[in-house]
Amino acid sequence: MQFNCDMGESFGPWVMGNDEAVMPHIDMANIACGFHASDPVHMHRTIALASQHLVRIGAHPGYPDLQGFGRRAMALSREELFTSLLYQMGALDALCKAQGTSVSYMKPHGALYNQMMQDDAILDTVLASAAAFKPHCSVVVMAGVNDDKCRQLAKQHGGVPLLFEAFCDRLYNDDGTLVSRTHPDAVHGSIEQVINQVRGIVKHQTVTTISGKQRPLKADTICLHGDNTHLLQEIARIKDCLKP
Repeated sequence: MQFNCDMGESFGPWVMGNDEAVMPHIDMANIACGFHASDPVHMHRTIALASQHLVRIGAHPGYPDLQGFGRRAMALSREELFTSLLYQMGALDALCKAQGTSVSYMKPHGALYNQMMQDDAILDTVLASAAAFKPHCSVVVMAGVNDDKCRQLAKQHGGVPLLFEAFCDRLYNDDGTLVSRTHPDAVHGSIEQVINQVRGIVKHQTVTTISGKQRPLKADTICLHGDNTHLLQEIARIKDCLKP
């Protein structure tokens, strides 16, 4: 089970997360590409940090929404979304190439991620952008929500590799989607909640939903959000729970 975290989300003098402390404990770094967070300097520094710790680098593109941290839905045309994703992935990859590395996967951020799991047209555009970006660029999608549909659309774009993702710090709805962040319990605040959720996903391939039901959930990677500063302090304990 791969451990991924949203990284490089600082902007100018404003600091988000604790990348230096977190990077040694993760397998995949989802690096912000400047639209919802980050800037070229922080992107460059985060790439260097990931390379230092042999962490796989992924692009984390989002809507052009710095003020809302990419968590507000936007109605972009297919062309606008397709080109904005290529633009963001290309910018990160250019900075990677300057350091002798490259982007190997893409995980959409925030509202874009949630919308693509609900709208086939948006998911299709995301997959098309990954296929156009480079061969074998994987796309991270939410596990347990239309898995077969995701595989079907990926095949239509030359077999884009998919990485199915679960979340250790988010509450799930009964249908497998994430509870809206407007709900007071949407984000787990205690390390005990997170550890119990990780153990359920890793050992039993299930997750406890908002109503207390056990829902099947088979994932390739587990995410801890980079802005969950309280839980980042416990990341070593969380990583230990990923062992089968």
